[in-house]
Amino acid sequence: MNTASMRTRLPPVEATDQSWLVFELAGQCYAAPLAQVGEVLRDGELTPVPGAAPDLLGIRHLRGRIVPVMDGRRRLDLPAHPPADPSHVRVVMLQADGQTVGLRVDAIGELIHPVPDAIEPPPAGRAPRPDDPVKGVVPVADGFVALLDVGRLCRLPGAA
Repeated sequence: MNTASMRTRLPPVEATDQSWLVFELAGQCYAAPLAQVGEVLRDGELTPVPGAAPDLLGIRHLRGRIVPVMDGRRRLDLPAHPPADPSHVRVVMLQADGQTVGLRVDAIGELIHPVPDAIEPPPAGRAPRPDDPVKGVVPVADGFVALLDVGRLCRLPGAA
């Protein structure tokens, strides 16, 4: 899935409990379970948090709640350059274990509906990380989409 294909309008697809929302980070495609996506917002002003982890951009006020917002590129150890097109940058509000965490992404893609048999383990040869949020990959026509464990991605307590 390349950048050009992510920005192409696709016909609407019916969401199911097996739906995943695809988004782009540094030219790579990732996906989160749609059931754990609260909403997708335009990038906005954040309040910095002194002494926070390097991938925490700050906090955002969202309808009376304070929500931390992470930088997807930094969290997944992806390069900062080339920068994302600001008109496509979004914040995906992810929900797990009763908590909401925002994830800044370069662009939003389509919904995918992988069948369990199509999900493969992450590629071999990757540097092992104890908090690696990639739990599998789904092959697509021009590459693959990495499926993310939202609890691990957001470093929520109890995420295995």
